[in-house]
Parts: sequence; structure tokens; C-alpha cells
Amino acid sequence: MSYLDATNNLYKEAALTPDVGLCCTTNPIWELPGLKIPKIMQEMNYGCGSTVHARDLSNNPKMLYVGVGGGMELLQFSYFNRQKGGVVGVDVVDEMLEASRKNFKVAEEENDWFKSDYVDLKKGDALNLPVKDNTIDVAAQNCLFNIFKAEDLKRAIEEMYRVLKPHGKLVMSDPTCEQQMNEALRSDDRLRALCLSGSIPIKDYIKALTDVGFGTIEIRARKPYRILAPNAYPTDELIYIESIEVAAIKDPMPEDGPCVFTGKAAIYYGTEDYFDDKKGHILLKNQPLAICDKTAGALASLDREDVFISESTFHYDGGGCC
Repeated sequence: MSYLDATNNLYKEAALTPDVGLCCTTNPIWELPGLKIPKIMQEMNYGCGSTVHARDLSNNPKMLYVGVGGGMELLQFSYFNRQKGGVVGVDVVDEMLEASRKNFKVAEEENDWFKSDYVDLKKGDALNLPVKDNTIDVAAQNCLFNIFKAEDLKRAIEEMYRVLKPHGKLVMSDPTCEQQMNEALRSDDRLRALCLSGSIPIKDYIKALTDVGFGTIEIRARKPYRILAPNAYPTDELIYIESIEVAAIKDPMPEDGPCVFTGKAAIYYGTEDYFDDKKGHILLKNQPLAICDKTAGALASLDREDVFISESTFHYDGGGCC
């Protein structure tokens, strides 16, 4: 049995018998006026973070969500669109698609604004998305791409890049770790299906996105996820896993490389009203400016005593230098 078959079987079981403990952290349930999340959707909340951010969802964007789960994030996305077929949900597991359809009927009863046809559910594979090129404003996946081995991960990211419009966003939440897994963990198909043995370091995760062509990367959150300990997993050392929330934007790739925002800021505190680095970055006196890591390096190389550059917070919420 391949690791993809193991994953499909795992989520088939989770569709037929909801498993609240399948993921040890859950997506935030947004407190939005008039939005009610059915209990069954909460029980089938198989994610490790959130891909729903209001700042991404203005002006009725066309949205794609891959790996539908119980439909909770699809419902949350629909809140911002409310048009027939405005959200496309893709899953390879028939039982999960059917469970979502049933859950949307419950959501209709609990939300007077929601209609099931706001979501267009499609049978499909993340490696071959049933979606046309350049048609999606916001694409998302939660705890799915982490299961893929390197070659399949590249293909899945390429597919998301293909369907996104220029400047469209790919929003993702996945587990990552600081070190590579040992061979015993990497070869365990069930652990990979549970989004554990596929975890890779953040720098490799970002590189997989920029290698495909995403010119801007935003690290929006890093949160504790779980510990893989020798008494429970085939490992000789403790492995700390985090949940990371990332947005990859289909911007043109700059000549000097991608803009990766990891939550750094620059503050000018000199004697003038502002500092202009003559490269498009103006720092007003004592006004923090969010900067990408590339700009942070360039400013640091100036060796100025009146420019402070913060460490990465791994929390970025827009308004940056590029």
C-alpha cells in the first residue's frame, strides 16, 4: 500500500466515523456575525491551524480549498463570497465529499445566509486539480501538503500556482519541524497520513514554494503542535513539531530573489525626519516598518547606528516594504 493509499483510507474512516482527536490542535472557529459552525463540522475539523483570513477575502474572491474535511473552512470561506460556486472544494475521498454535502445541509439550517450551492464540490486530486488555469483568487489547504513526498509536494504546489490568477494567494497551514525525520519515521505511511513523518524544516518548506515561482512569502504564524517522543514513535530523540501558517503570493519573482516576510521590522531613530535607502524603502522616524528578510539584510549591511532591525517574530500581518 502506498502512502497516498494509506492517507485515503485514513480519511475515509474519518469521514464515516468522525474522529475529534485525529489532529491534536484545531482550526480557530471564527466569531463572525451570523456565522454558526455545526457541531458535526467541529468534530470533523482535521486541521492544524487556519487558512481563513479576512484580509485575503475582500471583493468576493473566487476560492479553492483542497482536502475538504468536514467542510468547516469551506463554510467560513463562503461567508465572504455568498455566490453560487464561489468556493470550489476538491477531495479525492468520495466518503469525505459525501460527508461534506450532508454537513452543508445542516449548515443551511443553522445559517439563514448560507446555501449549499455556494460550494462546488469536485472529486479530484491535489496533484491534478480539476480547475482551469488562472481562475482562482485564493487557494488554500490545511494539513494536506505535508503528507506529500518531495516530488509530489512539488507537483501539488505547481498545481496551485497554475490555477491561481496573477497576484493570487496560496494560503496553507502545515506542521513543520527543525530537523529532518529519521528514516524510520519518514517510511511510516500512517504517520505520514497523520501529517507527522512528512514534516520538513521551515526553510525547506519556503524553498519548495519559491522554487515553483511564488515571489512573495508571508509567515503568518508558528504555533506549538506536538512532540514525537521515543516512547511513542520510532525515533531516538525528541522531535518538536510546529504548525505554520503561510501565504504564498503569485507575484513576479524579483531579480534579486523572493521577498520572504518572517515578521521583522526596521525602526529609524536618527536625527532626520526619515531615512531613505534609495531602494524604495523610506523609514519614518521611530515608525516601525515591516520588512522582508532580504531588505533586513540589505539595511543591516549599511552598518548604520540609527537603524534598528528586529528579530523574526514569525508573525506577519501585512503592510510591508515590498
